[in-house]
Amino acid sequence: MLKKVFGSAVFGVEATTIVVEVNVDNGIGYHLVGLPDNAIKESNYRIAAALQNNGYKIPGKKITINMAPADLRKEGSAYDLTLAIGILAASKQIIADDLDKYLIMGELSLDGSLQPLKGALPIAVKAREEGFKGFILPKANAKEAAIVDSLEVFGVDNIKEVINYFDKGEALEQTIIDTRKEFQKSLDFPEFDFSDVKGQEGIKRCMEIAAAGGHNIILIGPPGAGKTMLAKRLPSILPPMTLHEALETTKIHSVVGRVKDTGLMAQRPFRSPHHTISNVALVGGGSYPQPGEISLSHNGVLFLDELPEFKREVLEVMRQPLEDREVTISRAKFTVTYPSSFMLVASMNPSPGGYFNDPDAPVTSSPAEMQRYLSKISGPLLDRIDIHIEVTPVPFDKLSDDRKGESSVDIRKRVTKAREIQTQRFSDSEVVHYNAQMNTKQIRKYCLLDENSKELLKTAMERLNLSARAYDRILKVSRTIADLEGVKEVNGSHISEAIQYRSLDREGWLG
Repeated sequence: MLKKVFGSAVFGVEATTIVVEVNVDNGIGYHLVGLPDNAIKESNYRIAAALQNNGYKIPGKKITINMAPADLRKEGSAYDLTLAIGILAASKQIIADDLDKYLIMGELSLDGSLQPLKGALPIAVKAREEGFKGFILPKANAKEAAIVDSLEVFGVDNIKEVINYFDKGEALEQTIIDTRKEFQKSLDFPEFDFSDVKGQEGIKRCMEIAAAGGHNIILIGPPGAGKTMLAKRLPSILPPMTLHEALETTKIHSVVGRVKDTGLMAQRPFRSPHHTISNVALVGGGSYPQPGEISLSHNGVLFLDELPEFKREVLEVMRQPLEDREVTISRAKFTVTYPSSFMLVASMNPSPGGYFNDPDAPVTSSPAEMQRYLSKISGPLLDRIDIHIEVTPVPFDKLSDDRKGESSVDIRKRVTKAREIQTQRFSDSEVVHYNAQMNTKQIRKYCLLDENSKELLKTAMERLNLSARAYDRILKVSRTIADLEGVKEVNGSHISEAIQYRSLDREGWLG
């Protein structure tokens, strides 16, 4: 007897429906075809034990299973439940006439209990698109899948519940989530707050500008100056995520199985990989492509601490994603694309010894060592970082001051207001949403300068030996400073402040 059961495969952040055809006929044998990987090939052992421990069995007949489309590689253990229900229905151990209305996924333990799966959210989205009535999956993933409306989601603990649902009509408990309510409930404020930062008023101002315009930023300073502390607090002043951004971010984290019990990610991600990270782990890829750290940072912050300690080839692979805000990974038979629109926040010591340009500390690095250290950061990568700022140690009198600084809540209000101005400005564009994303044409349109501002910028570039690549960056940052003030035109004071934020372009740093 032939039965069809439906599962799903995830490629990138999109799912593809898999039709599992199970045919039980006279003879002996177990044949599984359709490009399954080893985890799926081993499923018959898990299925056999799970069925036996729940009063059923794999029939002693010829079982042929095809996973269609047959030319698409399937991977992972989440097809166990799909295959098991198909075998029971095809061998007439249970009556299941409406299997075509449900998408069924889950990894089986030997006692029949179900383990969590990856990619529940994109699978649920695809199930709704293709008109399935319901999605049966492990209870641990039910809230995540229930974010999708117009789809009945049933979280189960054991295969016995699924069998009784189809064979005996016993009801399953439907998981229902009010997505907007859950989203609002999850908008708790981050644990790190700028009010904890002593002194560093200039640096906090710089972080506010970066957050308001979505600018990439690099912090340069000696050990203990507070670079990491400041970076960790940046998400607390970024505008709250929209529901669309939350769903988009949750989808990526769902693919790697990192969605928490709440089901919906409402906080902007903050990722801080170690400097020993590989190219694939940072950008994504592998034999079976998975999103890397830059995609897991989508709509949030990617923090690279001690930037020159990262391998140069690892840093170079970020150049294209920083420009295009997505990563495309190609294989012989398929191509996957992961979104990667993130704010890059980097930090570094000014020299191998850590104290270059500090008048109170001896210079311990030779010019040759300095050159080797700084040459790990290429010009093209630096081109994509709008703001360079020097961070100096906080003096004792400010460290010992008991007064609290300005809170993240207050700073975020100004940042959000500036972002709203930019959203309105770029409302006719599908790819540009804030100042850091402006192209050359938009810079010329929205960053008009009067003669005095042009002369100021020209003088600064000549006297401070600023590079030509700094020109557009200064204009973008100036536009953001003007937005924070709520003024339409960029003026000399905005240009003057933006010029301060190009430390690494000056003579004495990268030459």
